[in-house]
Amino acid sequence: MSEQHGKPIDVSRIDLEKMKEKTAASPALLPYAHTAGSALIRPEDAGKITGRAVAAMHQQTEMQMSQLYKQMELLAAQASAIKQRVEISERIYLAKMPCEPLIGHTYYLYKKDDDTDTLSLIAPDDWGRSKPFKEFIAAVHLLADHTWEMVS
Repeated sequence: MSEQHGKPIDVSRIDLEKMKEKTAASPALLPYAHTAGSALIRPEDAGKITGRAVAAMHQQTEMQMSQLYKQMELLAAQASAIKQRVEISERIYLAKMPCEPLIGHTYYLYKKDDDTDTLSLIAPDDWGRSKPFKEFIAAVHLLADHTWEMVS
């Protein structure tokens, strides 16, 4: 047994043509809610949209500028390292070399008592008590491009 709730609908009294006039063919494209139960559509504040877009643009460009700054720092450090290699290389090539240096080997640069530089295979700790130099300058490594790199 079925119970009826509310008023029964009389289908013969429904005017389909009149209902068609009151409905939209594409309700999703209307700039307003087309029924009482539809989602609320409010016009956007153009200032808010612009403000959010500008804020997003600033955030993105600041991030990109930060990345560029980090890359510039890296390039500056690399340029400084190359400059240092050139300076030490020039000093070494002006120094006295008792043998032909080989690529990939470590050598030791010393300043002698007469203020001339000399390149040696002997490390500062290997000389013992007799040190025929005034000052140890640097441990250096000959690279494949014939520049010298200072070793810690």
